[in-house]
Amino acid sequence: MNKSISIDPVTRIEGHARVFINVSESGAIESAGLVVNELRGFERILVGMEADRMPLVTARICGVCPTAHHLAASRALDYAAGVDPPPAAHLLRELMFMGHMIHSHCLSLFVLQGPDLVLGLDADPAIRNIVGVVKAVPEVAKKALRCRTIGQQINEMVGGRGTHPVTSIAGGITFTIDNEKKKQLESWIDEALALVQELAPVAKALLLKQLELHPTILSAWVNPTWSLGTVDKGTLNLYKGNLRIVDDKGAVRHEFGTEQYDKHLRESVVDWSYMKQVHIQDNGQMYVYRVGPLGRLNASERYGTPLADAERQQFVSAFGSPSHHTVLQVYARVIELIHVVERAKNIISDPEITGETRSTVRFRGGRGVGHVEAPRGTLIHDYDIDSNGIVRSANLIVATQQNYCAINTTIAQAAEGYVAGKSTEE
Repeated sequence: MNKSISIDPVTRIEGHARVFINVSESGAIESAGLVVNELRGFERILVGMEADRMPLVTARICGVCPTAHHLAASRALDYAAGVDPPPAAHLLRELMFMGHMIHSHCLSLFVLQGPDLVLGLDADPAIRNIVGVVKAVPEVAKKALRCRTIGQQINEMVGGRGTHPVTSIAGGITFTIDNEKKKQLESWIDEALALVQELAPVAKALLLKQLELHPTILSAWVNPTWSLGTVDKGTLNLYKGNLRIVDDKGAVRHEFGTEQYDKHLRESVVDWSYMKQVHIQDNGQMYVYRVGPLGRLNASERYGTPLADAERQQFVSAFGSPSHHTVLQVYARVIELIHVVERAKNIISDPEITGETRSTVRFRGGRGVGHVEAPRGTLIHDYDIDSNGIVRSANLIVATQQNYCAINTTIAQAAEGYVAGKSTEE
């Protein structure tokens, strides 16, 4: 008799989802995947709103990446108004974003994935949580949570609020920096840089230990896909640049501005989940692709900061480039954590950061499109705005949509190893 296994709810994520696994009478995996249980509806909610409210409203879409939506919306409004914010505005927006990335990557590595890394995949689920991590490695947990706090403090100071920032607007940012704030930001960033240099080797070592204990995760969970990330002359740029697509062999297939995304990405619905999936369209064919830390590593040639580039070289020497080992998303996130702290240091040291922060904006109607590299991958906002500054349609493409096909493949691979021929409880 065929049976269906449901893991509901999926924990340690933002949102509500479940995993299904269908097993045949012989114990073989017939199908598996992730189901998003509810309709979010933001693309319809935004219709009829004033365009200048988009940075505020869309920040409510995600509980763990509000700053990414805040900035993607702001960049879309810049495009719609035909303005380029002053250099100081770009620097301050990016600094806010680096704070957000520090916060999010520390959360992901040490709170969401940390229990598996620290306690191991074989540990009792009852203790495999952040409380278990604090008990097992209190000093590491303390430093990780402190680093996460620093990221949030940077985000809050520049963004005006910690969870739902308010300062980035069409044409610039309302925050201005003075000597007192600059000194405080410098102090936080220096502390974060010291912490990250201690934490990154720990996270890397914990991952490599789990790969030694569970070698099939590295050998069997291989998912060759194309990759998408944002680059500026080949260097990773999380805040602005061109979108670059590389194929599963690492060849650059396309590089283009955000406004051309709809020529290359194709959304489609599935009948068993509220989440839409996205493929890359190339020469009439559809390709599964990956975004996020591993996708960005595959799509770029360098990080552009010394410590991150040194660690990237170790990654490439050990695992090659492009890499298609799903579990190495963790390692790529470690490298990005190093990079964003280094980048924050560069930004706060830039003399242009004290300049003018706003450009004059007049909405004349038309299209507004913009993107950033959110912690979990490329985030695109696309609005149709009428002559009165009202949003008439909106399209949002989030990272998890773009990773959806790869996620489902990985779930099936995990089911082959952990479920096939075993009891439902296992």
